[in-house]
Amino acid sequence: MTVPGRALAAAFLPFSYGMILMTAATVSSPDAHAETAATRPVLAIHGGAGVIRSTLTPEIEASVKADLRRALDAGYGVLEAGGSAVDAVARAVVALEDSPHFNAGKGAVFTHDGRNELDASIMDGSTRRAGAIAGVTRVRNPVLLARAVMERSPHVMLIGEGAEAFGRSIEGIDFVEPSYFHTDVRWRQLREAIEKEAQREPSAQGRAIHYGTVGAVALDARGRLAAATSTGGMTNKRWGRVGDSPIIGAGTYADARCAVSATGWGEFFIRAAVAHDICARVEYGRQALADAARTVIMETIPALGGDGGVIAIDAQGQVALPFNTDGMYRGWVDRDGRRHVAILADQR
Repeated sequence: MTVPGRALAAAFLPFSYGMILMTAATVSSPDAHAETAATRPVLAIHGGAGVIRSTLTPEIEASVKADLRRALDAGYGVLEAGGSAVDAVARAVVALEDSPHFNAGKGAVFTHDGRNELDASIMDGSTRRAGAIAGVTRVRNPVLLARAVMERSPHVMLIGEGAEAFGRSIEGIDFVEPSYFHTDVRWRQLREAIEKEAQREPSAQGRAIHYGTVGAVALDARGRLAAATSTGGMTNKRWGRVGDSPIIGAGTYADARCAVSATGWGEFFIRAAVAHDICARVEYGRQALADAARTVIMETIPALGGDGGVIAIDAQGQVALPFNTDGMYRGWVDRDGRRHVAILADQR
């Protein structure tokens, strides 16, 4: 399940509102029949949204896309073998956590104090069971601990030392030394963030300059949906800050009609309950998935002052991938089994 990594990661820069109108991506297979769509597995993944173009060298692009393809293969292999959507999203996210390119697991960013604090969540849409963890520092694959919370505890969210104590009682949860998460690229991003923060007025502080997060959503051959998200949070975060990724309904949500995983400025995704809002628009508003996801990401979040993106799948196998930044690391396998990976807004 481990994905070999190269010690190079892309940094994300602040959002530009001038990019809003050109950065939504929605993918579907119009020739697929709705009545058989639920028997055709679908998977989508993301590795974070942000302004990527300025740092995207050909070497970085090739390396990131290779790791996205590995994660797609890991998750979709589960679906092809008849496995569940929950198994598929967990497998895909583990592959992303094991890569240093993404802000989760091995590639997690640093807090202001030079620590790596990891958050994750997972949700089974067929049962609405969910599990989440926040602020762990020694769990190699946080998504697996989140799944253990969902399946092997009476709770939904555990944090910090308590979450790790629970994890030590569960077979299959690997613990590592904190140094495992150290990458030179993320350390350099922290030093740069601290230097820039020191040059700004106190009232201007607070906005993250590096975004990340990984996630996966899946529809399995039995028509079941699931979603999972994992992150290292914000570069230079303080005071045990927790974003949207481990919060069910904000960064992750799945029910019988819709599954969503989010990436972006977490405070705004929490305030807008982004993942649940998209699924509620599909269920109660009878909106098409593409319309629901686009409205929330291209209108609701920017209106609040935030930015980011989501990946989403509905029960018919439609895939939506809207984002309002320069790029979003993403990949998907559509209802016809075709694999796609993309980074920038003009890539489909």
